[in-house]
Amino acid sequence: QVQVVESGGGLVQAGGSLRLSCAASGRTFSSYTMGWFRQAPGKERDFVAAVTRGGTTYYTDSVKGRFTISRDNAKNTVYLEMNSLKPEDTAVYYCAAAFTVYSIRRAGDYDAWGQGTQVTVSS
Repeated sequence: QVQVVESGGGLVQAGGSLRLSCAASGRTFSSYTMGWFRQAPGKERDFVAAVTRGGTTYYTDSVKGRFTISRDNAKNTVYLEMNSLKPEDTAVYYCAAAFTVYSIRRAGDYDAWGQGTQVTVSS
């Protein structure tokens, strides 16, 4: 089973950019759908973006046009490029991997999770 570790979080001013990385172990990385979720204090873990094994991407409406998810199968890594950041993007961001996914936006469909990385956007 794949294991994932996130990196790249930090503090940024509104309008700024960050790139999150998620490094995965295992030789079957290319077979997994990879997703990013986020959880703000006192709120549920919400879907942000995902990329399937075939490269199709999905985004939650609030980040469309600002965030870009991509994967590099040669490096076993998935990225989340975040631009035009807003204070409401502040959250812990989690990377997740799913071998079989029925609902790409549902956290329960993902098999492996990272420990999370904090993203804080100041106004």
